[in-house]
Order: sequence, then C-alpha cells, then structure tokens
Amino acid sequence: MQALARLGYAVNGLLHILIAGIAIAVAVGSSSDDGGSGSADQSGALGQLAASPGGVFVLWTVVVGLTALGLWLLLSAFLLQGADPKKKWSHRASEVGKAIVYFLLAATAYTFASGGSTSSSASTSSASAQVLAAPGGVVLLVLVGLGVLAIAIYFVRKGALQKFTADLSVPSGPTGRAIVTLGVVGYIAKGVALGVVGGLIVIAAVTLDPSKSSGLDGALKALVALPYGSIILGSISIGLIAYGVYCFARAWRARL
Repeated sequence: MQALARLGYAVNGLLHILIAGIAIAVAVGSSSDDGGSGSADQSGALGQLAASPGGVFVLWTVVVGLTALGLWLLLSAFLLQGADPKKKWSHRASEVGKAIVYFLLAATAYTFASGGSTSSSASTSSASAQVLAAPGGVVLLVLVGLGVLAIAIYFVRKGALQKFTADLSVPSGPTGRAIVTLGVVGYIAKGVALGVVGGLIVIAAVTLDPSKSSGLDGALKALVALPYGSIILGSISIGLIAYGVYCFARAWRARL
C-alpha cells in the first residue's frame, strides 16, 4: 500500500505538469487567433495522455496510483495515530477530504482509460447550475466558493511557511534545498490558481450565471484577459510545474 501510495503522489505530479503545459500553450496562444487550445485541468491532462502512444497504459497506472493514494489516506485517517490527540478529528476530516478528491480524480482517469471522455469545466458549470436552481442555491454556491478560497489560502500559507516539510523527510544539502524551493513555489502557485477558481464560483452565484464557474480550466484561461495576463498565467504554470516536480520528490521521500 505504501508503494502504491507513493505511485499516487507521482502520477499526481504528472497531471499537474501536463495541466501546466496546457496552460502555457494557452498563455502563448493568447496572442494568436485561436487563443490556445485544450482544457487546462485534469480532464485536459488525461485527454492528452489518452491521445499519446501508450497513453492507455499510463492512464491505468494513474487510476491505480490515485485509487491507492485515496485508500491510504482513508485508512490512515482512522488507523494511524496523529502527534496531537486534540486534533484527531480535524486530521481525520482533512485526510478523508483529500481521499475523496483522489477518488474523484481516479474515476475521471478511469473514464478516459475505458475509452470515454469528460469535461471538468462543463461538469463544474452544470453542478453550479443545479445548485443555483435549488432553494437557497445562491447562498450555498457562495459558501462553496468561500470554501474553495479557504483551501486556496491554506495552500498559500502551507507553501509560504514551508509547513509541507512535515509531510516528507527532506534530505540534507542542495537536494533538500531544491525540494523546499519547489514546494514553496508550487504550493503558492496552486493556491493562487484555486483562489481564482473560488472567486469565479462566487461571481457565478452573485451574477446567477453558472457558466462563469468553469473550474480550473476557466480560472486559468480567465487570467489571460487581465493586463499582462499571459505573463501571469505563464508564471502560475511554471509554479504548477514546480508543484508537479515536488510531488515526485514527495513520492520519493513521503512520510507514510
């Protein structure tokens, strides 16, 4: 299980690097007529793998790795004792939440590995529309957006304060310093990207326009419309690559 969980961290890193590559293509293509192509999110990254030679094999590896990582987090939430008993339930909630995210990613990867396809941005917009149509949907969607913003702040804080170093055994010397630098840059970049996602969800709720809530793909592409948007998107993409490489380091040195 530990070996498969490490595989999960590695394939998570691969997905972030692929997403960053698509985002860079969007940033570079924003000055051209087509404005870039591809979905800069998990479905876009998995779609790239599906279209690559031997991609199906890699996709099944992603399914196994992410499922195993989700199972590991779920089991560790209840079977492994944390350092502080007072934080037991907050630790469990955090681990279960992350496990659910990895299970959902594994399910998306399974769809592509089985020959199907899906769009994360379309699914997000559809889910937002359903929430808005429900009684009290505007308030609920605003709370969802604020929740995503809270997660974004968590990522930025974890990166800026280097709290991620508790998740792995950092080697000494230049290698350790490189891993810490990758973690700082990667966590902050991912936090910024998630912050834009949360902001778009809130905007979708306030304007009653679910199309504005289009997940990570919509968030990254929305940055292009800002002044110096291509530079901003390119910088965040480099940060996501750093996060992906950090995930490889975590697969190697994770505390399990």
